[in-house]
Amino acid sequence: MRTFITKTVVISAAALLALTACGSERDGDTGDSAAPEKGFAKDALIGVALPAKTSENWVLAGGLFESGLKEAGFQGDVQYAGASTTVADQQSQIAAMVTKGAKVIVIGATDAAQLSTQVTQAKQSGATVIAYDRLITNTPDLDYYVAFDNFKVGELQGQALLDGMKAKKPNGPYTVELFSGSPDDNNSKVFFDGAMSVLQPAIDSGDVVVGSKQTDIKQTATQGWKAENAQSRMDSLLTSAYSGDKAPDGVLSPNDSLARAIITSVKGAGKPVPVVTGQDSEVESVKSIMNGEQYSTINKDTRKLVAQTITMVKSLQAGDTPEINDDKSYDNGEKVVPAYLLPPVIVTKENAVEAYADDPKLGPLTK
Repeated sequence: MRTFITKTVVISAAALLALTACGSERDGDTGDSAAPEKGFAKDALIGVALPAKTSENWVLAGGLFESGLKEAGFQGDVQYAGASTTVADQQSQIAAMVTKGAKVIVIGATDAAQLSTQVTQAKQSGATVIAYDRLITNTPDLDYYVAFDNFKVGELQGQALLDGMKAKKPNGPYTVELFSGSPDDNNSKVFFDGAMSVLQPAIDSGDVVVGSKQTDIKQTATQGWKAENAQSRMDSLLTSAYSGDKAPDGVLSPNDSLARAIITSVKGAGKPVPVVTGQDSEVESVKSIMNGEQYSTINKDTRKLVAQTITMVKSLQAGDTPEINDDKSYDNGEKVVPAYLLPPVIVTKENAVEAYADDPKLGPLTK
């Protein structure tokens, strides 16, 4: 470029601008565009914004991200939203990560529908945004999604509920109650839809009856994934729909903490414990399964999910495109988000030893 200018006595302003633009493109600078760069420094800042510490798995994930990013040579900035679970904490944390110059921001959303502004800001800064576990909705600027196959999780829960009830009582019909997760978590609907894809045919045929008749997700929702909300609702259902000797045969619970709250409610009412599903392989729920109370959980090994996320970060650092295995399932309302989905595993007392064989925390509980 300098040689060309030295040999040329007269050059038009237009040509000079064109040359300048060409030089900028070759240098990787696109002016005011903030498209993510191809690759970045090995010691770059990586932001991780997680929800409040409402479950064992979120606590575990934070520690794994801190150690895993450090081991990979990155600077990790791992933040949790406040105990109130309000999205404001997470919004400000993501904004701060953008200001600090994070090259990748991993987000386990507190509220999937209220982070579009922050995702756009991150994208405009040149960062790549990965939704972790919970899909972020209503934004075209989300780059990737990494999670367990959450629709499959729901299918496994629905089938476990049917199998567990049949094992206890070979002939139906079966009376059940339905619970779903927090309405501000996009996964809640995915879990519920997966479960209902299995349960709805049995409900339509009359083999399964919902005692309270509450089948809409708005009726079954558990705000904030709070155990006390699930227990309170179960108390109300038992009072209104299960007088005398009546009792539910099964309860669809979307996760372990809610499952234990539901079981506490049923036992408090002096009724037999029904078949109750769950998710997350929490320690107390694995103990409950081995003791014959909670029927099932879903093993979604957080170690594997965090490791896959860090693998994606490493690919981005090297200037490569991260591996995905699903490009059609997760539409966030603005785009179908490229995803890497890990397979969930249903766990009951019968297969718990095998399922947790390599888990140093849960394996000993199944012996």
